[in-house]
Amino acid sequence: MVSASRILAVLAASLLVLVAACRPATGQSGTGQNGDGHDDAPAVSVASAELIENAPAVGESVERTDAEWREQLTDEQYRVLREHGTERAFTGEYHDHHGDGVYRCAGCGAPLFDSDTKFDSGTGWPSYYEPIADGRVGESRDASLGMVRTEVHCAACGGHLGHVFPDGPPPTGQRYCINSASLAFEPRATPDDEDDS
Repeated sequence: MVSASRILAVLAASLLVLVAACRPATGQSGTGQNGDGHDDAPAVSVASAELIENAPAVGESVERTDAEWREQLTDEQYRVLREHGTERAFTGEYHDHHGDGVYRCAGCGAPLFDSDTKFDSGTGWPSYYEPIADGRVGESRDASLGMVRTEVHCAACGGHLGHVFPDGPPPTGQRYCINSASLAFEPRATPDDEDDS
């Protein structure tokens, strides 16, 4: 029979591994530039025009049935956004993405984070030091996995985004650790794009 102290030691070691995996690395820039001023990030999917066009205003709620969410979202998006799942570290589309633009909720299109606030936390998930605006990201207590954390969700549709930790960079000291599956990226328009319209 395994002793209680042995079980506690294994649990404590497991918790330390989990905490270490979520700690940000220090001294890393989040510029995403390869030294010659060009973005070296891999290509990613872009938010659809319909998602952007139908995005809710601050304070507006988006409600859909479970069947509507299942029809709209991919299986992974549904698992993360609606079932509070977490994608594996370093597997998400945006963890190493450094494009200039806005990260929107993949569920309702609400703007959540600006690329100017994204940084490389070394955790394997996209990380930001603040939401794009007050009222866009909500918080709630999460006591799962034997610890208390602060869960963050889209304030408009309630979709699970990830968690926020008090170990981020200045100016806020916050690290919004977000699942890529919760996000859709909208590139910022450039002067060349505006000339084409």
